[in-house]
Amino acid sequence: MSQELLAIIEQIEREKGIKKEIMLEAVESALLSAAKRVIDLKPDEQFKVEIDRATGEIRAFRNNEPVTNIDFGRIAASTARQVIIQKMREAEKDVVFNEFQNRVGEIVSGTVYRFEKGNIIVDLLGKAEGILIKREQSPAEEFKQGQRIRAYVVEVKKDVKGPQIILSRAHPNLVKELFELEVPEIYEGIVEIKAISRQAGERTKIAVSSKNDKVDSVGACVGMRGNRVRNIVNELQGEKIDIVRYNDDVREYIKAALSPAKVSEIKLDKEKMKASVVVDDDQLSLSIGKHGQNVRLASRLVGWELDIRTKSMIASEALGGVGEKKAAAEAQVEEEKAAEKPKKAKKEAAKKAVKKAGKKKEAASLEGLSGVGEKVIASLEKAGIKSIEDILKAKAEGLMEIKGIGEKKAQKIIAEAKKLS
Repeated sequence: MSQELLAIIEQIEREKGIKKEIMLEAVESALLSAAKRVIDLKPDEQFKVEIDRATGEIRAFRNNEPVTNIDFGRIAASTARQVIIQKMREAEKDVVFNEFQNRVGEIVSGTVYRFEKGNIIVDLLGKAEGILIKREQSPAEEFKQGQRIRAYVVEVKKDVKGPQIILSRAHPNLVKELFELEVPEIYEGIVEIKAISRQAGERTKIAVSSKNDKVDSVGACVGMRGNRVRNIVNELQGEKIDIVRYNDDVREYIKAALSPAKVSEIKLDKEKMKASVVVDDDQLSLSIGKHGQNVRLASRLVGWELDIRTKSMIASEALGGVGEKKAAAEAQVEEEKAAEKPKKAKKEAAKKAVKKAGKKKEAASLEGLSGVGEKVIASLEKAGIKSIEDILKAKAEGLMEIKGIGEKKAQKIIAEAKKLS
């Protein structure tokens, strides 16, 4: 049993990566508990069980004196088996946790195992299961059970059931890691990724620079005939990638970030980290992009707020400002003229205004006639009847001469007019 026990533990150490000492200590603890059940111990007595690390021999000691009357061969088999299984499970969880904890921020490979409430459970090559939660999935991607998948390790948590490995296909660093895998110059540190902004499933902008003047940073990322960047686009199932050359000159960097749009002029507000960008009219939609995607990603990439306007928009705003000033000046002149008019002129103007208001009131009084439509009012006004007073003067006979007004309608109009008089 002794040699067999050691052989089993050594095999587990090789296959599962669980240290031999941990397993032996666990078996010793289990044998101690089992032995105490078959011997009579006094409260002040000490008892321990040891396994020889070289031979696998099991020895027991009571108050540091060897005990030889315990049949460990009979109880050791079942006890050791249970302990090894339990300890192996616990140790496997720790091994998996430690392995993937060290891989946070890296890309791992696996296969789609199952779908669970919108989440994708990924089998990580038989070692563990990762979870690709819904918010970490790219909206443009679809996967089938058994399909190969690569994902970015965001976080590893300890759980009762085992380590929980959180994966992502939407994280910007997924693209960054793919470039490191695909472009040797990035892996070797010759080309550096300075910044990255991403809208998963649609578009990514990545800024790169070279530490070697002889190496073109953008060309290295694109690859011969675009092979390198094409491989990454295929991995992301068609997501567009803009490779931007980083520049210490903010203006040049912004111009590159807004590509493929062409920029005419840039004004910087360094305190507010805001840039006013001027483009030609035909470049406006291209610079902003679909649903503002291009300018939004460019803004994240450079770390500046970008305000895009066209030359015609600026000209229109300038003209608007001139028009407002002109209107204000004309209003001031009119006020001065009015102030210079004699009081008599003011009184006459006031009388005219009152008279005009009175006429408007009279004309409007026809509209106050209950039950009289717009067509009838129009016919009355056309016949020269423009006020309540005119209706009363015309009487029913006069109204009946107007086309469209009969006796009943005429009497009704007279009655309503009297109410308003």
